[in-house]
Amino acid sequence: MAPFGRYFVYILASRKYGAIYVGVTGNLIARTYVHREDILDGFSSRYKTHLLVFYEQHRDPIEAITREKRIKKWLRPWKIRLIEENNPEWRDLYPDLLG
Repeated sequence: MAPFGRYFVYILASRKYGAIYVGVTGNLIARTYVHREDILDGFSSRYKTHLLVFYEQHRDPIEAITREKRIKKWLRPWKIRLIEENNPEWRDLYPDLLG
Protein backbone atom coordinates (compact mmCIF):
# COMPACT_ATOMS: atom_id res chain seq x y z
CA MET A 1 0.00 0.00 0.00
CA ALA A 2 1.36 3.43 -0.97
CA PRO A 3 2.05 5.94 1.79
CA PHE A 4 -0.45 8.78 1.95
CA GLY A 5 0.82 12.18 1.05
CA ARG A 6 0.18 15.03 -1.26
CA TYR A 7 0.54 14.62 -4.98
CA PHE A 8 -0.55 17.16 -7.53
CA VAL A 9 -1.68 17.10 -11.13
CA TYR A 10 -1.15 20.55 -12.58
CA ILE A 11 -1.55 22.55 -15.76
CA LEU A 12 0.72 25.37 -16.83
CA ALA A 13 -0.02 27.79 -19.66
CA SER A 14 1.97 30.36 -21.59
CA ARG A 15 -1.05 32.72 -21.59
CA LYS A 16 -4.82 32.45 -21.82
CA TYR A 17 -5.52 29.95 -24.64
CA GLY A 18 -1.78 29.59 -25.23
CA ALA A 19 0.46 26.55 -24.96
CA ILE A 20 -0.57 24.07 -22.24
CA TYR A 21 1.60 21.69 -20.20
CA VAL A 22 0.22 18.93 -17.95
CA GLY A 23 2.37 17.45 -15.20
CA VAL A 24 2.40 15.57 -11.89
CA THR A 25 4.54 16.21 -8.82
CA GLY A 26 4.89 15.64 -5.10
CA ASN A 27 6.08 19.23 -4.53
CA LEU A 28 3.96 21.72 -6.45
CA ILE A 29 5.79 24.86 -5.31
CA ALA A 30 9.25 23.55 -6.22
CA ARG A 31 8.14 22.00 -9.50
CA THR A 32 6.32 25.14 -10.61
CA TYR A 33 9.41 27.18 -9.74
CA VAL A 34 11.55 24.95 -11.97
CA HIS A 35 9.14 25.53 -14.86
CA ARG A 36 8.89 29.29 -14.28
CA GLU A 37 12.63 29.82 -14.09
CA ASP A 38 13.41 27.60 -17.11
CA ILE A 39 15.85 25.61 -14.99
CA LEU A 40 15.51 22.55 -17.22
CA ASP A 41 15.42 22.50 -21.00
CA GLY A 42 12.19 21.18 -22.39
CA PHE A 43 8.63 22.04 -23.24
CA SER A 44 8.18 24.70 -20.55
CA SER A 45 11.33 26.59 -21.44
CA ARG A 46 10.61 26.35 -25.16
CA TYR A 47 6.94 27.41 -24.99
CA LYS A 48 7.14 29.58 -21.83
CA THR A 49 4.42 27.71 -19.97
CA HIS A 50 5.04 29.58 -16.73
CA LEU A 51 1.52 30.28 -15.44
CA LEU A 52 0.03 27.75 -13.02
CA VAL A 53 -3.61 27.81 -14.12
CA PHE A 54 -4.92 24.56 -12.60
CA TYR A 55 -4.00 21.98 -10.01
CA GLU A 56 -5.66 19.24 -8.05
CA GLN A 57 -4.42 17.29 -5.07
CA HIS A 58 -4.37 13.50 -4.67
CA ARG A 59 -3.45 11.36 -1.71
CA ASP A 60 -2.17 8.43 -3.75
CA PRO A 61 0.74 8.80 -6.21
CA ILE A 62 -0.62 6.12 -8.57
CA GLU A 63 -3.96 7.93 -8.70
CA ALA A 64 -2.20 11.21 -9.50
CA ILE A 65 -0.04 9.67 -12.23
CA THR A 66 -3.06 7.94 -13.76
CA ARG A 67 -5.01 11.20 -13.76
CA GLU A 68 -2.10 13.09 -15.36
CA LYS A 69 -1.78 10.50 -18.13
CA ARG A 70 -5.53 10.64 -18.75
CA ILE A 71 -5.59 14.45 -19.00
CA LYS A 72 -2.56 14.43 -21.32
CA LYS A 73 -4.54 12.28 -23.76
CA TRP A 74 -7.54 14.64 -23.72
CA LEU A 75 -8.34 16.87 -26.64
CA ARG A 76 -7.24 20.47 -26.18
CA PRO A 77 -10.84 21.80 -25.77
CA TRP A 78 -11.37 19.41 -22.85
CA LYS A 79 -8.21 20.70 -21.12
CA ILE A 80 -9.37 24.28 -21.67
CA ARG A 81 -12.76 23.44 -20.19
CA LEU A 82 -11.09 21.90 -17.11
CA ILE A 83 -9.06 25.07 -16.62
CA GLU A 84 -12.00 27.41 -17.15
CA GLU A 85 -14.34 25.47 -14.85
CA ASN A 86 -11.87 26.10 -12.03
CA ASN A 87 -10.09 29.28 -13.11
CA PRO A 88 -12.15 31.19 -15.72
CA GLU A 89 -9.69 34.09 -15.89
CA TRP A 90 -6.65 31.83 -16.25
CA ARG A 91 -5.18 33.62 -13.23
CA ASP A 92 -1.68 32.53 -12.18
CA LEU A 93 -2.23 30.45 -9.02
CA TYR A 94 1.45 30.23 -8.08
CA PRO A 95 1.45 33.34 -5.84
CA ASP A 96 -1.44 31.81 -3.86
CA LEU A 97 0.74 28.78 -3.07
CA LEU A 98 3.39 31.04 -1.60
CA GLY A 99 0.90 32.72 0.73
